[in-house]
Amino acid sequence: MSKIIVYEKPTCTTCRRVAKAFSDQGIDFQKVNYYIEPFSKPLLKSLLKKMNMKPLELLRTKDDAYKKLKNKIGKLTDDEIIDLMIENPDLIQRPIVEKGNKAILARPPEKIKELF
Repeated sequence: MSKIIVYEKPTCTTCRRVAKAFSDQGIDFQKVNYYIEPFSKPLLKSLLKKMNMKPLELLRTKDDAYKKLKNKIGKLTDDEIIDLMIENPDLIQRPIVEKGNKAILARPPEKIKELF
């Protein structure tokens, strides 16, 4: 069985709900706080590919960090948006849950059922 990894911000309510759902079901998983262990560009690209998402779709558009950069973001390439997300982790929607060759944006937390 593939290892489950939850990329999270521990203070995020949705992230805590996903972790609780796995714990309640007795499912072993690894938590990665991407503020302490930042995404590498290859990892973020890989997760986007597994989620079948474009970088623009992973942006937290309601976050202040996005609002400050909104005009700039529209002119950036996918690679540049990924670089921006790595520099500013507040721009990344969360949690991202990875299991083997699949990954999902677990918003709402019930989406984790898609991995099984």
